Amino acid sequence: DDEDRAALRDACAQIAHSPSSNLFLGSGLFDWRAAESAGVRVSIGTDVGGGTSLSMQRTLADAYKVQAMQGQRLTAWKALHAATLGAAAALGLGDEIGSLSAGCAADVCVWDWCCGPVAQRRHEVARELHEKVFAWMTLSDDRNLVAALVNGVVRFERAA
Repeated sequence: DDEDRAALRDACAQIAHSPSSNLFLGSGLFDWRAAESAGVRVSIGTDVGGGTSLSMQRTLADAYKVQAMQGQRLTAWKALHAATLGAAAALGLGDEIGSLSAGCAADVCVWDWCCGPVAQRRHEVARELHEKVFAWMTLSDDRNLVAALVNGVVRFERAA
């Protein structure tokens, strides 16, 4: 409620929204708009203690659905920021991780946005980059992963 959000804001706390946990446990729908309006910072995280997946794509898609169920719009940019730089800031590591800035540790995933006929069609009709990111956020899964680098070192590469 408003008092809780004010207390979070006053404590400079940040919410780690875990939509798959909320949906799985039936513990309510997070009101992102109200949290932001109250000055509370929001990040997105995965959780299998109460959720169903560690997949960030599934979690971002769930976050979109939770907001849509409340008549709110979660843009791809806001969701991506909450999962990257927003999450890094929540950990107090915004100067070290979460962005592609010089000097930051680089954990990077390379994605095939056109994996599968539905994603390929969405990619073909998308006019703006945010439309492509939104399609990745809502349609992709681990099959779209081409490579993963941890601190700049390739740790996974999909077979050709």
